[in-house]
Amino acid sequence: MNDHLPTITVLIAARPGQVEVKAIPAAQALDYPAEKLEIIVARGKQPSVQRNAGMKAARGELIYFLDDDSEPVKANLRRAAAQFSSPQVKMLGGPNLCPPDAPQLERVFALVLSAWLAFGPSRARYWPVGGTRETSEKELILCNLVARRGAMLDLGGFNEALYPNEENALMDELQKRGGKLLYDPEFFVHRRPRRTLKAFARMLMTYGRGRAEQFRLHPTPGSILNFVPPLFCVFLAVLALSLTFLPMVGRLLLLPLGVYAVTVLAQTLVLMIQGGALRGLAAMPLVVLTHLLYGLGFWRGLFTRLRAPDAQSPVPVELQTIPPR
Repeated sequence: MNDHLPTITVLIAARPGQVEVKAIPAAQALDYPAEKLEIIVARGKQPSVQRNAGMKAARGELIYFLDDDSEPVKANLRRAAAQFSSPQVKMLGGPNLCPPDAPQLERVFALVLSAWLAFGPSRARYWPVGGTRETSEKELILCNLVARRGAMLDLGGFNEALYPNEENALMDELQKRGGKLLYDPEFFVHRRPRRTLKAFARMLMTYGRGRAEQFRLHPTPGSILNFVPPLFCVFLAVLALSLTFLPMVGRLLLLPLGVYAVTVLAQTLVLMIQGGALRGLAAMPLVVLTHLLYGLGFWRGLFTRLRAPDAQSPVPVELQTIPPR
């Protein structure tokens, strides 16, 4: 009965010496035949390197990538296996959702992540959107992603000069070769957002930097939308200078800023309906903060030095195999 099921390796990236890895017991609890399942924890300090090392050592036809704090629902692997019956399907993913018992601040962060005005089509990474469909890298995220091992190895694995966004560049290459990427809103994991405002802000900067670095190495038309936040930062700088030195021009520039403010208010109303009045109101300034910090991170990423780990001084990775049950 299980002969038709593909072999799957669950690959978890973790830090050296990390004691609590929530993804391990969650992976062991997955509903999948033990003889078809392998669990590998790749410990190190550079996730792209860790995942490449784990992928090369894996025995599964499919690789299920999880972050150390991802907790997949039990049915995920069987759900994914059914979608990979078509050889054209190379990757499948779904959202990572904030647990309902998370602290209020984290639930506000999750609400921001789900906002169209904050993350555009990438909101599907944090909120179940629509039905199962063919998609692009904009809607998929590596903390909850299944992929064909052979297809990834054929492309050389993840670009180790990129983190984050190493998966996005690889997805683009798979699609260029005719591969299909699928999004399934019911294929999800529970994963808590950042714990503090400082950590959330750092994440936004990192996302912006990573997208800019990806664009430098793998420019695609799909990245055009990601230029909006950095250009918004430029607009605000020009507005401030104009109000100081060219008041007439500055007053004219206040008009598009007013339109932006109305749009933020409209998005806030949607979030109040979606997550409650208090959380929706608390999310409003964070939506604006998202644009500013992502934009600043993007500008930084346009000028960072990109360099893969030195082959003569490889980043150490420790691979640990965990019993499925």
